[in-house]
Amino acid sequence: MAVMTKTKESEFVTLTVDDLTSAIRNSIDRRGMPNEEARHMAQHVMNFFGYSERIIDNILEPEDRDAFYMLEDSGLLTTEREETTLYDGREWRIHYWLFRKDKILGLVKNAEEKAYVPEEDLSSVYDDVPDNIWELTEEDEEE
Repeated sequence: MAVMTKTKESEFVTLTVDDLTSAIRNSIDRRGMPNEEARHMAQHVMNFFGYSERIIDNILEPEDRDAFYMLEDSGLLTTEREETTLYDGREWRIHYWLFRKDKILGLVKNAEEKAYVPEEDLSSVYDDVPDNIWELTEEDEEE
């Protein structure tokens, strides 16, 4: 499942379950969330959105709404509301949930950059060990 959507820069971007999984893993805390758990949450959330950019809040059950609030606290979702006047003069508010696509894609990009380490930048525990450390000394030979 994927959502085709526009970012603030007016680029069309497809938001996938993998993207949302990566963003969830990297936004929850510094240790990250286990991949299976993050993927389950990403699929669950994406199932509500389907191919839409926003969903109406009143379709959510309380436990689902709790997950959405958690993702809002992590910066992955946001809300907006619309107000309209009914025929009898009362105000009616409709609340929506939206993906924060720029934030999600930024977290995905950061995760990809952290995952890639050029081979020349890799260090080894042996880098600080002198080259002659493995040579036997006269004292060692006597023992």
